[in-house]
Amino acid sequence: MADVGSWEVATKELDEIVEYLEGPDVNVDDLITKLQRGAEIIEALEARLTATKAKVEEIAPRVDRGDE
Repeated sequence: MADVGSWEVATKELDEIVEYLEGPDVNVDDLITKLQRGAEIIEALEARLTATKAKVEEIAPRVDRGDE
């Protein structure tokens, strides 16, 4: 999986890629590179969300019981 940095850094980079792709000066040579990087960021963020959800589901029952 690609290194995308923190959540904030990754989402900022993804926003910049989207802005570039929506802009009037899209360079065809950069298009595939930008799309590929965007896909890597999305995959990494989805993996983080999945891992976070699993961890929350693991911890939540303990919190409900008052355990730690």
